[in-house]
Amino acid sequence: MKTTTKFAIGSVAVIALSAGVAGATAYAMMEKNQANSSFYDAFDTASPLRTAALDASSMQPVDLTKAAESTLNSVVHIMSIQRSKIQTIQQPDIFDFFFGDGRGRQQQVQTPEQRGLGSGVIISKDGYIVTNNHVIDGADEINVKLHDGREMKGRVIGADPTTDLALIKIEGDDFPAIVVGNSDNLKVGEWVLAVGNPFNLGSTVTAGVVSAKSRGLGANQVESFIQTDAAINQGNSGGALVNAKGELVGINAMLYSPTGAYSGYGFAIPVSIMTKVVTDLKQYGTVQRALLGIAGRDMGNEVYPDEIRKEQKELGATEGVQVVEVTDGGSADGILQKNDVILKLNDTKVKTMADLQGMLAKYRPGDKVKVTVLRDKKEKTFTITLKNSQGTTKVVKQADMEILGAAFRAVPKELKEQLNLGYGVEVTGVSDGRMKDSGIRKGFIILKANGKQLHSVQDLENVMKAASQSADQVLFMTGVYPSGKRANYAVDLSQAE
Repeated sequence: MKTTTKFAIGSVAVIALSAGVAGATAYAMMEKNQANSSFYDAFDTASPLRTAALDASSMQPVDLTKAAESTLNSVVHIMSIQRSKIQTIQQPDIFDFFFGDGRGRQQQVQTPEQRGLGSGVIISKDGYIVTNNHVIDGADEINVKLHDGREMKGRVIGADPTTDLALIKIEGDDFPAIVVGNSDNLKVGEWVLAVGNPFNLGSTVTAGVVSAKSRGLGANQVESFIQTDAAINQGNSGGALVNAKGELVGINAMLYSPTGAYSGYGFAIPVSIMTKVVTDLKQYGTVQRALLGIAGRDMGNEVYPDEIRKEQKELGATEGVQVVEVTDGGSADGILQKNDVILKLNDTKVKTMADLQGMLAKYRPGDKVKVTVLRDKKEKTFTITLKNSQGTTKVVKQADMEILGAAFRAVPKELKEQLNLGYGVEVTGVSDGRMKDSGIRKGFIILKANGKQLHSVQDLENVMKAASQSADQVLFMTGVYPSGKRANYAVDLSQAE
C-alpha cells in the first residue's frame, strides 16, 4: 500500500503557529438564559428562492455555470497575520524536572511575522463567515477580502478545533450570503463545485463528483468528511463545496496527498455538522457537544490484528461500531455494554465510527436518541439521554479571565533574575473571584497550570478555557511567592446556571 500524508490546507505558517496564540482574537457572544436556537434562527441567511429555478436534474448535460455564478460572491479570501514576537526558549534542567521551578538556561528569540492564506464562506447577510479553525488559529489580525474587492477586518466569534471550524464576523449588512443546503441528501456520484482561493490566486472554481461520504481520516476528533475529486489545494481551506443548485453542502478542509498538492481527493466538512457548530459558537461562544460516552471501533476492518477480527466475527455483524469501552458516568453508562455493536442511531444505519460521529455532532446535551445495538446476536433498542464532557446536560459555558478576579503579567526580567526563574505569570492584583477564594495572594508567580508551563498571560487563558470545559473544571496551579515560598492551589472554575 502506498503511504500517503495528510495536509491541512491553510498556510503552513498558520498551522505551525496554532499552539501558542489560539484565541488571541476570540470574541465570545453569550447570553444568559438564552434558549437553544436552530441555525436558521441564529443567522440571517439568504432566501432559497435565489436558486429555486436551478434544477440540476433537468440539466442535460449538467450545467454548473449558474451554481458557480451564485457562489463566487459568497466566498471570501482570508489572510491571518501573527505579529512578530519575542519568545523565551527554555531549556529545563534536572531541578525543573523534579520541582517545576522554571530554572534552566534561557534564550530569547524574535519570531518573524507570519501570514497564512485561506478562504471563508458568508453564511448570513449581516457578515458572519465560516472558515476552518486552522486558517485563523493563532492569528493576531484577520483580513477579509470580498469577491468585489472590498477589504475588511474580521474578528473571531468562536472556534472549534474538534471539528476544525471557526466563525468570524465582519461589520456591515446586506452581504451576499450563500444558500445553505442539506448535506445528508448528497449522493455518491453527484456533481459538486469547490470554490476558494488556492495558492493565493483569487476566486477559483473546480468541479468534480462526491466520491464518498462519512469518511474518517483521523485528522480531527470529530469528522465525517465528504470526499470529492473536485480539485482542492492549499488556500482552499474554509471555502465552499456546493451542489449543482449552488447550495452550500460542505466546508473544504483537507486534502490527502503524498506531495502536499492535489492528487485526486479532497475532503469537506458537511453542513449538517457546520450548522450545529456555528450556531453554538454564536449563541454560547463554545460548542455544546453531546457525547455518547463510549470508545468504539469499526466492524470488519481488514487491517485489525487477527485476535480483534476473530472477536468481531463472533459478534455476528459485518458493519457498525463495536463498543470497546463505556465511560463511567457518561450517557451510555449502565445502558450499553462492551462488545455491543451499534447498528442504528434514531433508525438511521450506522456503518462506521465516522458515521456515528457525524450523526452525534447534530445533537446537544439533553437530547434523547434511540440506539439500536446487536447484543448476543439479537437486536435491542435503547433510549439514551446525551450528556456533555462534564457528565451533565447543562449548557457548557466558556469561562473568561474575569471569573478569576485577578490581574496578571508575564514575570519581568528583573524578577526572573532575582528568583532565578525562566518563565511564569505574576499575579499583580486580586479582587473578588475564584483566585481569592482559593487563597491566592498578590505577588504569586504561577509557573504551571494543569501541568503546563506558563510563559505569558495568553498561556494561562488558553489553559483556563480548556479546563473550564473539562469534566473536573479545576485549574491546578503550581508556583512560588517572591519570598521563595512554594505553593499549590486548586481553582474551581465551575459556573452556576
